[in-house]
Amino acid sequence: MEEISLNLHIHSKYSDGSGSHEEIAQAACEAGLDALIVTDHNVLVDGKEGYYTFNGRQVLMLVGEEVHNQARHPQKNHLLVFGTNREMAGFAQDSQNLINQVRISGGSSFIAHPIDPALPLFGEGDISWEDWSVTGFTGIELWNGFSELKTVVSGWGSALFYAFFPQFMAHGPIPETLKNWDRLLASGRPVSAVAGSDSHALKKSLGFIHHTIFPYTFHFSAINNHILLPTPLRGDLAYDRGAILTALARGNNFIGYDRAAQTKGFRFSANNRKGNASMGDEIKVEDGVTLQVKLPRTAELKLLCNGEVIRHWQNTTNGALVTTQPGVYRVEAYINYLGKRRGWIFSNPIYIRPNPVRRRLHDNQ
Repeated sequence: MEEISLNLHIHSKYSDGSGSHEEIAQAACEAGLDALIVTDHNVLVDGKEGYYTFNGRQVLMLVGEEVHNQARHPQKNHLLVFGTNREMAGFAQDSQNLINQVRISGGSSFIAHPIDPALPLFGEGDISWEDWSVTGFTGIELWNGFSELKTVVSGWGSALFYAFFPQFMAHGPIPETLKNWDRLLASGRPVSAVAGSDSHALKKSLGFIHHTIFPYTFHFSAINNHILLPTPLRGDLAYDRGAILTALARGNNFIGYDRAAQTKGFRFSANNRKGNASMGDEIKVEDGVTLQVKLPRTAELKLLCNGEVIRHWQNTTNGALVTTQPGVYRVEAYINYLGKRRGWIFSNPIYIRPNPVRRRLHDNQ
C-alpha cells in the first residue's frame, strides 16, 4: 500500500481565508504534504486543481467546497463536498436534498465540525451540525483543528496565548463528536472519518504589530489525513483525484497529529483464513479474525469495538487480538506532547461482519 498525507477543509481568499491557491500550495509543499483539498464557503472555484511545485517539491491540489445555508441564522449544518464538479451551494437550504444532489453528481459529503461550540468572546455562535435526521452522507469531520480552539479559550489571556503559541491547542477530537461517530457506526452502515484543519491563516493587525493567526504551514504540519492507496499517485490529475476521493469515501485513511510525532507508518489490519482487510474494509468473522496494530513509535493504544474499549496497552508499538465477535473495530493512540496527554492517531474502522446464515432445504409438506 502507498501512504500519502493530505490536509483538507482549507479556506482561500475566495471566501474567508487570506491566501491564494498558489500560496496555499506553497505552504503545503513546505509542510511536506502530498495533497490537499481547498473548500471555500459556498463556491466551487474553477481552474485551480492540479500539481504545484515549489523548491523541488510537488503537491496535488484538489478543490471542493463547504456548503451551508447563508440565509439561516445561526449558519449551522455545514457540509464538506468533494468530487461533484458542479456548484452545490444552490441546494444548501435543505440538508437532505443537498446530500442527495451530491450523491447524484458522483461526489462525497462529510458533515463538517459536527460539534462547534459558541465563542462569545469573539461573537462566534454555535455552528454545530443540527439536522441528524439526514441519511446518505459519506462521513464526518471527526477532528476539526479550528473548532477545537473554542473548547480551550476561556478569556482574552488564553485567546492571545493560543494565537501566538498554537502548538499547545490540539488535544484530540471533541469527545461528543467521537460519541456521535460511534452512534452513527452502530446503525450498521459505514461512516468514514476525516480530519479538517479548517485553516484560514487569519491576518490581524494592532498598530505596528502584524500577526497571522494559525498560518497555513502550521495547520498543514499538525492534524492530517494519511491515505492508503493500492498504487502510487501517477501525476495524472484525473486518475489521482479519483484515487484519493475514492479512498476517503471508503475510509481507507487514518487521522494523525503529526506535530506531536510523525504518524506515517501506522497500520491497522485484520485477517482471517480467507483474506485480509484494512481500514474502511469489511471482513467476515469466519472462524476468527486476527486484528493487528502497528504504531510508528511507543504510545498509549486503545482498541475499541462498537465504541467500547476492549483492549488498552501502555507504552507499546503494537497490539493484537483474535476475535470471533462481529462489530465495528477502530483504534485510538495517545502520546505526551508539550506536557500533556494528547490524541495522536484515530483510525477508520474495520467492519467485522457475521458469517452468512446457511439455509437448509426443507420439503414443503
